[in-house]
Amino acid sequence: MINLGIDEVVNPRLRGVGQVRQGRARAKAAQAAQAAAAATTIPTVAPAQLQQARSSVVDPSKTILEISDLWVDYGSHDDPLHALRGIDLSLRRGEILGLAGESGSGKSTLGFAITRLLRSPGRVAKGSVTYYGRTGAKSEELDVLGASDEELRRFRWEETSVVFQAAMNSLNPVLTVRTQLEDTIKSHRPQLPKSARAERARELMELVGIDPSRLDSHPFELSGGQRQRVMIAMALALDPAVVILDEPTTSLDVVVQRDILRCIVDLQQRLDSSFIFITHDLSLLLEVADRIAVMYGGEIVELTTSEEIMDNPLHPYTKKLLQSFPTLRGPRKTLGTLSGAAPSLRSMPTGCAFHPRCPIAVEACKTIDPPLLAIRPDPDGAGATSWSEPSTDGERLVACTVVHEEYAAAEKVVNQ
Repeated sequence: MINLGIDEVVNPRLRGVGQVRQGRARAKAAQAAQAAAAATTIPTVAPAQLQQARSSVVDPSKTILEISDLWVDYGSHDDPLHALRGIDLSLRRGEILGLAGESGSGKSTLGFAITRLLRSPGRVAKGSVTYYGRTGAKSEELDVLGASDEELRRFRWEETSVVFQAAMNSLNPVLTVRTQLEDTIKSHRPQLPKSARAERARELMELVGIDPSRLDSHPFELSGGQRQRVMIAMALALDPAVVILDEPTTSLDVVVQRDILRCIVDLQQRLDSSFIFITHDLSLLLEVADRIAVMYGGEIVELTTSEEIMDNPLHPYTKKLLQSFPTLRGPRKTLGTLSGAAPSLRSMPTGCAFHPRCPIAVEACKTIDPPLLAIRPDPDGAGATSWSEPSTDGERLVACTVVHEEYAAAEKVVNQ
């Protein structure tokens, strides 16, 4: 995670990646503020009930992909290992949604489950994944988990695509880049003439910032960053509405990482697609993501904007992740660390999965598995917060018993 600090000092020309996201975030924040001013008061949920408040109605004009109560198991049906446990998540139109967490937290499993690419013995045990299409029209709505093979084939490449972890090593070393790009297009659009496929291949290379003259190069003639860009170009070949990036900067040096990040942000703005960015490196998401879902033990423990994650993290796991960032500015300080190791699927702790490593855990954490609840600022500006239905653009979701108790006390003070 040292790349965040190094880049700010030794590679200032790449600071624009974060600045682009910040400018876009400010514009969205202004729109959200205007909408909030005209909105009615949101009903609050009693914290003592600790009920899982989820919006019962999804607005397809704002949401392109909705994941509801998703459980993914590995192993036998008699003794399953729960890799994902009750995931509720929505992808908004035109946003970059980040998934962060340690190895084994379920990030990649979630990406595979969304596209039904789980390999045996993995399986979706419960839940739903709904794709609302490019326009949100009812005719475009697709139940992904119940889709036919033909519907899945169209969905996986024409509506959504995946750039897999270490995808740059997936290129065929004996075929040129041109052949591989055009074959991808031909397999899904066989009626397209060869000249049109060739032109699309040129467009894709330009789109990801590679000179089209490299189309006739073999993968071994390209750098690691260029191969990763080619894989991104291949994922964009059919102009998908949703792109899932699984660790797209793994094994790349920090300068090339920033080039890839700039490419991703530029593509999102130009294509107005929705991106899911999966990584263990939270510092990358802080630069490019609109919202970040922090995962631990197969669950989402905090979900909010990247600005809130950076400035005011609430979950103790998120705080520890941020404390592990080194900085090259300001006074020296000791980096935060986490004791212990991530939980094993075979021996998950009771209650909160994080409590054995949590610095603020209380006795209740050993028995209560906290739900993901939404909070909102006190409308009177008193600084306190209260629980609310997670149905606003400014929603903030946290799953932590201690945080729930703190904000329950704050709400009690406000209500008095």
